[in-house]
Amino acid sequence: MAIEVPENVVISQLDQLASWCRKNSLWPMPFATACCGIELMATGASRHDLARFGAEVMRFAPRQCDLMIVAGRVVMKMLPVLQRIWEQMHEPKWCISMGACASTGGVFDTYCVVQGIDRFIPVDMYVPGCPPRPEQLIQAIIDLQDVIQRGGTIRGAEFETRQRQKPKRALVELPILNQPPGTQRGQSHFAGAKLGQSPGGGLY
Repeated sequence: MAIEVPENVVISQLDQLASWCRKNSLWPMPFATACCGIELMATGASRHDLARFGAEVMRFAPRQCDLMIVAGRVVMKMLPVLQRIWEQMHEPKWCISMGACASTGGVFDTYCVVQGIDRFIPVDMYVPGCPPRPEQLIQAIIDLQDVIQRGGTIRGAEFETRQRQKPKRALVELPILNQPPGTQRGQSHFAGAKLGQSPGGGLY
């Protein structure tokens, strides 16, 4: 016997409903350190209006946020603060690397600048550019919302995958100069590409 469903009733799975709520209520944690931060501010202003996508509630309290946006270069002295903020954010949480400096170090190929934040924290979306336009950041947020809707679960099982929990690139030993591959202990940081993690190239 078929049961007629009223017009104001929607049938769905609980995982899809939770993912729908999460993707439309992202609270960004801005970590802006350079010129990319100005573009981040413009994204939330009236001209581009990030509120159209439910991600305008920027908070500087890690325990209230679920989306970290790293906009600009990160130096080694900032790195412990960045990691502490990331650890203080509750699951489920996501990260967007905004700009060439946050993604690969950009033009700052020096010992004191982190050559890609994905060496230390997991990154879900990369936004190329120096600096990227606000439209690019909005597109990254839209793409992230699609990922949350397609793969999200109410228990957060997608965050327990091997891809996200594996050691970060900075924890893998770098190769010794003038020594053939395979003779040193560990692996080079370029081996991250074989594991599905971009070594920082491909953005240009």
